[in-house]
Amino acid sequence: MKIDTYINLIEKELLPQIHLSTNSPFDPIIVNNRSKSWITIGSGNYAGVFSHDSHPERVVKVYGRSPEELKKEVEVYKTLGNHGSYSTLIEYGETYLVLKKLKGVTLFDAVVNGIQIPRSVIEDIDQGLEYARSVGLNPYDVHGKNVVMFEGRGYIVDVSDFYKEGYCRKWDDLKKAYNKIYKPFLYKYHPAIPFFLVDLIRKGYRLYRRLKK
Repeated sequence: MKIDTYINLIEKELLPQIHLSTNSPFDPIIVNNRSKSWITIGSGNYAGVFSHDSHPERVVKVYGRSPEELKKEVEVYKTLGNHGSYSTLIEYGETYLVLKKLKGVTLFDAVVNGIQIPRSVIEDIDQGLEYARSVGLNPYDVHGKNVVMFEGRGYIVDVSDFYKEGYCRKWDDLKKAYNKIYKPFLYKYHPAIPFFLVDLIRKGYRLYRRLKK
């Protein structure tokens, strides 16, 4: 499918059929998708992500708040260029990005579902973040919900905050938890851990960091 036809599907069949809202600035976007042809595959702090069967190798990221951030994310992708740790920007509109789809399961979902996270995934993410620094970006807000693994390799799926300044310790803290808790106690037999418990830890960590500031 040509990109013009795909853009037409986005603007005529996707955007009019979705409503994006939020209960809190610290919680992900809530997606109400009434489209019969577009599938919701996820949501983050700023946007919902959708796919269409006609082009399964692409995803559309639609901003639900802070649309001015979209232009900054476009510049981040342009700076990253074509690198194996990241998606690739294909096209963009006023409220959406068209990106190459990255296959895999988030590290958050891997913990919930009892899927082993090999050290190679952590190392791949480290290498991808180091590359981002080498081209003048600042990896920010990297955590278990916006990195994925597929066939033992690690990928970064959300770069929307890489333009920000300052030090974000989320990835470093996740690595500490991986090395001190996950690898010695959970990795070998890795039980599934209830979603509510993992999400409670996530929210508790975010609250702790806000209070520390």
